[in-house]
Amino acid sequence: MNSIPRLGRQIAAEALNGWSCLLCRSGSAMGPRLRNVAQRQQRRFLCESAPKKQQQQRPQGQTIPGMDQMNEVYKRRNRSTAYYTISIILGTVAFSYGSVPMYKMICQTTGWGGQPVRAHGGGSFISSDSDPALKLEPVTDAKRIRVTFSASVSDLLPWKFTPQQREVRVLPGETALAFYTATNRSDKDIVGVATYSVTPAQVAPYFSKIQCFCFEEQRLQANETVDMPVFFYLDPDLLKDLNMKGIETVTLNYTFFKARYDGNGKVNIPGLPDVS
Repeated sequence: MNSIPRLGRQIAAEALNGWSCLLCRSGSAMGPRLRNVAQRQQRRFLCESAPKKQQQQRPQGQTIPGMDQMNEVYKRRNRSTAYYTISIILGTVAFSYGSVPMYKMICQTTGWGGQPVRAHGGGSFISSDSDPALKLEPVTDAKRIRVTFSASVSDLLPWKFTPQQREVRVLPGETALAFYTATNRSDKDIVGVATYSVTPAQVAPYFSKIQCFCFEEQRLQANETVDMPVFFYLDPDLLKDLNMKGIETVTLNYTFFKARYDGNGKVNIPGLPDVS
């Protein structure tokens, strides 16, 4: 009778020992994972608390700038920005007002845009190569060049504008005089401004005008008719330019526009930059 309870106690003790070994084994396996999690949490806490410690450990003698100091810094920056902005605005205005005479001077000097070159008088210190007087000698052994004339008028200008001659034939270096006629067909006084061009475009640097009515205000009274002269010559240097080979005809064209004025009373020349 006593052997049966004793056998039950033995079986229960063996089962309890088995469960305890299983728990020990599970605890030993989870131990490294728990340690890794604890270490990561500790590092995260140290990283988050490092900036606060650095702010607390500020070097001695270094103070946080006050609001007055920050305002002074911002005021200096604002003044610098204002100075730069004003300088850019003034420079733009000055360039816009100077662009018209500058553009006109460059075109008349280089012949850009089909603008004939204006002949300038030479001084005592001008070299012989740049003296226009030395170029006013006809090249007699060269072939004469045919210069034709054309004219047109803006639709807003009630004028009649025509050349008095259809063409002239000149030698390089030979001066020539041509005339245009303008008639005001309206019953009011009108001011007109003429622009001109030369074709082909490569001839423009060698087409030098001595006297011309272009880019100048021409006031015609009601029903008035006037003659406008053009005194010009072809630079002999065109004979040395390979681009001029085969060119036998040159066309000088004038176009009249009704003068328009800006707020300062200056005339706006068509084809040139408008500064109004």
